[in-house]
Amino acid sequence: MNDTTLPTCTAFIGSKRVAFGSYDEVARTLATLDLSAGGLLVFDDATAAQVDHPWPSGHPAPPADDARRAAPAAAPQVGRPRMGVVAREVTLLPRHWAWLAQQPGGASAALRRLVEEARRTHADRDGWRQAKERAYRFMSAIAGGFEGFEEASRALFAHDAEAFARCIAGWPADVQAHLAWLARDAFAPETAAPSA
Repeated sequence: MNDTTLPTCTAFIGSKRVAFGSYDEVARTLATLDLSAGGLLVFDDATAAQVDHPWPSGHPAPPADDARRAAPAAAPQVGRPRMGVVAREVTLLPRHWAWLAQQPGGASAALRRLVEEARRTHADRDGWRQAKERAYRFMSAIAGGFEGFEEASRALFAHDAEAFARCIAGWPADVQAHLAWLARDAFAPETAAPSA
């Protein structure tokens, strides 16, 4: 999700999806419902983390922003804040520091290059892992007591899309649909055999 996309969430009462869309849209829909019976669960769509409703101070605040909002506006930081550069502690072995010191641009530039290269190289793997975590977070919260939950969890982390689909086939339709959407990127495509 990029910065220009509005954060979205999905609300369930029990196993029935009752609202989805931007935080504002979901809040408006929930305001029209009788929530006195309980069972309301709201999930951030990017992370599948549960979100408290009503939103703090009457305005939506997605969980992904919690870390940034929680950081106090302290004294000026080391780094180049206007460029988005923030100084943090990194612990390495002496041989790592020695290697970094010999790199063009110094340790910081070398670390930035290494991180960018790793992000490009492992983007697919990271996407699959994040999708699995999202799907598991949602299913643990809403379907932990459903028949086949343990088997579905094992299938999810074993990269077995067919077994996963079989395990959740008997679950309520709204839960199945949302879980399938969250897990859409969780299963890596079959690795093609190298051509001779």
